[in-house]
Amino acid sequence: MDSTTATANLPAAEAKITPTTPLIPPKPIALANPKVSDRDFLTHLEAYLSKRDGVDKLLKISRYAAKIILSSSILPETLILTNRLKSFESSVGLSRKAFRLGKFVQDVNSLRHGGSSHFHSRQELILSILAYGGEGIYYFVEQFVWLSKSGLIDGRHAKRLGKISAWAEFAGYVGSISLKFRDLNELNGDMAALSSTIEIAHSRGVRCGEEEERMEKLKGKMVMKKLSIVQDFADGFMALADIRDGKGKLSSPLFLSCAGLLSAIISTQKNWAAC
Repeated sequence: MDSTTATANLPAAEAKITPTTPLIPPKPIALANPKVSDRDFLTHLEAYLSKRDGVDKLLKISRYAAKIILSSSILPETLILTNRLKSFESSVGLSRKAFRLGKFVQDVNSLRHGGSSHFHSRQELILSILAYGGEGIYYFVEQFVWLSKSGLIDGRHAKRLGKISAWAEFAGYVGSISLKFRDLNELNGDMAALSSTIEIAHSRGVRCGEEEERMEKLKGKMVMKKLSIVQDFADGFMALADIRDGKGKLSSPLFLSCAGLLSAIISTQKNWAAC
């Protein structure tokens, strides 16, 4: 039987389809997959390392990890590795100061763009000036500390500059911690109001998916805010130790090294999530 006879015996709807008629395959249905849009690890790592804070915090982790090993007396003083770790820790500490060049500008812009009209109260204005002003002065003076330790400026000024830097840093942390506790109170209020709304909706049998999603976001913000306060306390202890020249109960090398490592890990996690 030839193809002409076979086509003639088919129904009219099917007879229109000949071997020469191209069949267009159906379009594939796009399945929703939230992970498709996510960057892979190496792309995320590239974005993280392209920022100065990303590299700085990795250096901070390596430095304080070395300081913990040295201060815990795990390695004997006569070991060659001990001297190499001391040299490494000192070099990394000096390298980190170079990453603070011009960083004070971000604090100047924070105060400049904030303006008195954006603060809800006089207390918030004062705390913001203390936080951003103290941190800005700290970063500004640290540039000269780096120049002094690198040999461009007379090393006699290093100690005085370091003391000014430590006082400014400590004042900045006092303001920052105070502001973050205010933020925690506001978050607690928002969560309490939203929780009440969700409970009422559940009692009436009404779905509240958007409210529950918002609650999860508020819980995440709460966790990050608490971690940020812990980080500021850890850095504040180190600034206070610099002010007191390493004297006092909370100025032991091992305690300060652990505080520095904790601060570095928290900051690294925040920067990783933000980039």
